[in-house]
Amino acid sequence: MLNRVDLYYFSPTGGTKKTGEILAGEMAGKIEPVNLGEKKELRAPDGEAAVFAVPVFGGRIPAVTAEKLQKLEGGGKKAVTIVVYGTRAYEDALLELNDIILGCGFQVIASGAFVAQHSMVPEVGAGRPDEKDAAEIKEFAAKVLEKLEKGETKAVQVPGNHPYKEWPGMPAAPVSLPECKLCGKCASICPTGAITMGEHVLADASVCTLCMACVVACPEHARILPPPLKETLNQKLGALKDVRRENETFL
Repeated sequence: MLNRVDLYYFSPTGGTKKTGEILAGEMAGKIEPVNLGEKKELRAPDGEAAVFAVPVFGGRIPAVTAEKLQKLEGGGKKAVTIVVYGTRAYEDALLELNDIILGCGFQVIASGAFVAQHSMVPEVGAGRPDEKDAAEIKEFAAKVLEKLEKGETKAVQVPGNHPYKEWPGMPAAPVSLPECKLCGKCASICPTGAITMGEHVLADASVCTLCMACVVACPEHARILPPPLKETLNQKLGALKDVRRENETFL
């Protein structure tokens, strides 16, 4: 086991953070977390390795995450990359993440694609990562440590395509219910600054990424997806409610 690992994560609804923490916690005695959703400059990693955990939005990694990560300097440090998705598919996200991390000067020694509960349709992938997922993540961590101990530097090959899938996002944003008390929690936690406070909570749909951070953070449970969008998503993803997608790892 390593002494210390830096965990860089973007986890608006918690599934990605949980997955990253299981992995990093199995790799090292101490985890130094770096929340990519916070509005502050990133610090350089100073642990023995770095773990990067990001969610999948429409087959890509979130643009706000990509922009932040591109500013890091890897200096040849070993890195493990994982993407976390809500059962549908991860498409080009893992390849995109690896391209960025490699471009920053890290050595990507292992990668994975893991499933968590869907952020907008929580009935899909409900409860994941669960005990079975945790066991698989820990098994992956053991293999990563073995590779580090042996000093192997074999390049990791992951699925994906160049050019990446185009993902323009969805022109929508969560809305507030009458129970909203204008506490401002949603605005403070929004990673893209899409929310402004006034007599009402205003969300700019052209900036919102539908990450759902504001919905999860609202103490009054007064933030929801617009009902028409929720209905559309239920129709599109409803067939996945009984599907258990398997995790994938690459070493």
